[in-house]
Amino acid sequence: MNAIEVTRLTKRYGRVEALGGADLSVSRGEVFGLVGPNGAGKTTLIKGLVGALRPSGGEVRVMGLNPLKDRAELRRRIGYMPQSPALYEDLSARGNVGFFGGAHRTPDLRKKVDEVINFAELSGRANDPVHTFSGGMKRRVSLACALVHRPEVIFLDEPTAAVDPQLRSRLWKTFRELARDGTTLFISTHLMDEAMLCDRIAILRGGRIIAADTPRNILEMGRTRLRVEQDGTEEEETIGGHAEDLAAALRPYGLRPEVTAIDVETDTLEAVVLSLIEKEEVG
Repeated sequence: MNAIEVTRLTKRYGRVEALGGADLSVSRGEVFGLVGPNGAGKTTLIKGLVGALRPSGGEVRVMGLNPLKDRAELRRRIGYMPQSPALYEDLSARGNVGFFGGAHRTPDLRKKVDEVINFAELSGRANDPVHTFSGGMKRRVSLACALVHRPEVIFLDEPTAAVDPQLRSRLWKTFRELARDGTTLFISTHLMDEAMLCDRIAILRGGRIIAADTPRNILEMGRTRLRVEQDGTEEEETIGGHAEDLAAALRPYGLRPEVTAIDVETDTLEAVVLSLIEKEEVG
């Protein structure tokens, strides 16, 4: 059983279609990225997965459970870190984590609060009120709140937006540690360098998933510009993003047939994603 299964999921707000038949599956222990421009439907999809909204159509299963019908059981098994930290500003970091852990009826609560406070590197400020924290520290508190009951699946909506590169690196180290322990992570992001760190990604545009694959395979949908100088002349052509495409393009210049592939840098993931989105808009 996959951790997440989404089939033809739709959500409409009056005449506005936020999701238009999304399909995807996420394996257990996978770090799965959802990318797309603002307004693509990323947050709407996550809310549908955690049971925070009622879809207009389609089916969702998270750990085999229906997010609406099995809401109580599902919420014991998932964690959710929203885009804007939903914290009690007058409580300390420890107080916030303890509150959310208590809401989940977490056994051995005090011990688990201490564990996630240490895990999120908040020990030095654990007893300070959250309103004195920076935005990055509030995100770490929010992450600790989502982890305190040890969920099997955690949803993170733009978890590293507007944080410095050092904190982003530390958070991703945390995400990978969680995945190694078997936790499934579903991460919404618009940062392409962050999407490259995922096991697989889905590209969402206008409420529809237009591609879903490993970052490497999606990169191979891009193009490579080849420029060759020979005998004082210069020739230029655009070829595909696969290593075999370059080998084929170079063979007329005397590349030995024994060489079947050459790996070079091609389009960035951002360029490929933008190209796929533009093709959908033109189509």
